[in-house]
Amino acid sequence: MGEAETLFGSRAHYRWFTAIKYVVYLLLAINVWLFLQEELAALDHTFVDGFRLSQVIQVFSATIDTAAWLLLLILFELETSVLDDRRIHGLVKWALHGLRLICYVAVFYAFTGYVDELLDLYDVTPLPDFNACASLGQHLSLQLDLDEYAPLTAANCAAVAGPVFQLNGFSIISPGETLTSARWLAWTDVLNSAAWLLVVIVLEVEVRLQLRGQLSDRMVHLMRVLKTIIYATLFFAAAYWGYAGDLLDFWDAALWLFAFIFIEMNVFEWQYETAHGTSKDTASGDASPA
Repeated sequence: MGEAETLFGSRAHYRWFTAIKYVVYLLLAINVWLFLQEELAALDHTFVDGFRLSQVIQVFSATIDTAAWLLLLILFELETSVLDDRRIHGLVKWALHGLRLICYVAVFYAFTGYVDELLDLYDVTPLPDFNACASLGQHLSLQLDLDEYAPLTAANCAAVAGPVFQLNGFSIISPGETLTSARWLAWTDVLNSAAWLLVVIVLEVEVRLQLRGQLSDRMVHLMRVLKTIIYATLFFAAAYWGYAGDLLDFWDAALWLFAFIFIEMNVFEWQYETAHGTSKDTASGDASPA
């Protein structure tokens, strides 16, 4: 019986684990499309006159972020589970590292997009004595939540009450309560993005040390402590999205946490195999190359 059966109970259990893992990866791919649709819809109210190349990340931050993370996830899956250690050299090694570097640039780029979006929500002008229904001819949009808008019309203008603000540079008005909610969600985006950057840094160090045979027990313990703190932050962000009713972000966050549980299990299995002198191919029931 291979190491996979030792860790997962049986080969059948290992196959179920693998099937569920790839279903989660597929659902994350669908989320890329869902975020793209959401951000394209927001464009009808934000950058209505077009946007500069430098603003692409602000416009499509969630789509770029999710797509880059999906590719990173696939690369980690290849390196920690699919490819045998002895195959990760030469052209394969450089291809993996090159693609990973591109993804790192993209996720950091997306992080700056979340920061820019947060700053926009603080760059506002108060509109004292604003009368929404008297402003219908100004082609204004009403902010409903973060990245959610609707045209200001006779059907919704009467509901605009309390302090009202205009987002500078946009024809968007936001009631005070809505603006506060959007700011909290934007802060959650920034915090979540920063935490995921830390996750990938820790995983990258762990994978590199594992490949070099330099992953000591003390380092493993340190990595686990760091990841526990970071994953707790990510759980908090997911819980807040659920509490705030942001279902797409909550669903996406839950899937990503689930996906990285699989990656962590891959790493644990990989470390187990290394300690017992068994390759990944053997662990998955395949013959190791000579």
